[in-house]
Amino acid sequence: MDFDAGLAPYAAHSSQSRGRKHAEPAPGSRSEYQRDRDRIIHSTAFRRLEYKTQVFLNHEGDLFRTRLTHSIEVAQIGRTLARSLRLNEDLVEATALAHDLGHTPFGHVGQDVLNECMADYGGFEHNLQSLRVVDHLEEHYGAFDGLNLTFETREGILKHCSLNNARQLGELGQRFIDRTQPSLEAQLTNLADEIAYNNHDIDDGLRSGLLTMAQMEEVELFARHRHAVEQAYPGLAGRRALYETIRLMITAMTADLVETSSALLLEAAPKSIDEVRAGPPLIRFSSEMRAETTALKRFLYANLYRHFQVNRMRVKASRIVRELFEAFLNDPVLLPNDYQVADDPMKQARKIADYIAGMTDRYAIREHRRIFSLDHF
Repeated sequence: MDFDAGLAPYAAHSSQSRGRKHAEPAPGSRSEYQRDRDRIIHSTAFRRLEYKTQVFLNHEGDLFRTRLTHSIEVAQIGRTLARSLRLNEDLVEATALAHDLGHTPFGHVGQDVLNECMADYGGFEHNLQSLRVVDHLEEHYGAFDGLNLTFETREGILKHCSLNNARQLGELGQRFIDRTQPSLEAQLTNLADEIAYNNHDIDDGLRSGLLTMAQMEEVELFARHRHAVEQAYPGLAGRRALYETIRLMITAMTADLVETSSALLLEAAPKSIDEVRAGPPLIRFSSEMRAETTALKRFLYANLYRHFQVNRMRVKASRIVRELFEAFLNDPVLLPNDYQVADDPMKQARKIADYIAGMTDRYAIREHRRIFSLDHF
């Protein structure tokens, strides 16, 4: 079966993958990237994403996005974009579903605090932790640790990486040292992630009441499409009007990305994925759309992510993560046996980071109560 039929020559062809750390027989009825996707979906870390914060804590409402639903939305947008550009949909889907596997509980605040706690022990990067999850921490197979994913999926997961860490990753980290590009599929997934969170955070912000429609009208990108909905559907109000607005925004962003990227690809005319890696980024928004999405992100940062009610959650979450880390570091016998390391402070700290990063929001809250609350014995 030809899984690469119809792909552009510069796409990531599964038949030409750089392979896996541990050699395995061909997957037969699936492509190599389909196998990656399936392993990710069946992983423990993927299921945990259901109870990890995107913006709002899981218990604050059943309809707010979580890391799991966010990842699914990124995969859907990514597949659509990949098909339009004749790129490998399966690789994009696998990368999208795996990109947040290493994220801490409580969203970005959990990551920031854990990085501060790990300052003397090598730091903490959630992209690097996602790679650590699929390379080492998952325990599903007898022949190897991790999921043994292909080089290309692992490359896409690692969106950011410090130079110090890159030097320790061999071939996978070399592009951060040489300042070369990842596959087009990896570039595309990164922007699909941006499209997804920019739009669903508007929805969640309005649903929560932390944002108002009047505030959103201050953002040109939103206001323009809101007015288009009003013209197309006079009198339409409420959530239907909001959903139509967001739908038009996603359509505009994806159309702009496809048009801009198609023109760049036509001009650069790469003949292979190796030429893609050696050139400039080729999956981009137009300068006009980039300016508008940047303005939207700044608005969301100021009015949603730093809203006083979200800040209250950030303070509580920061305290939970910091106090758990300090308690485990000072007294490792509080940890499950599998996470205790004798006579090696560096390895012990990393094990603690693994344990905390793997927690869901509610599990972290429960662990904190078990350790610090006198009502729990």
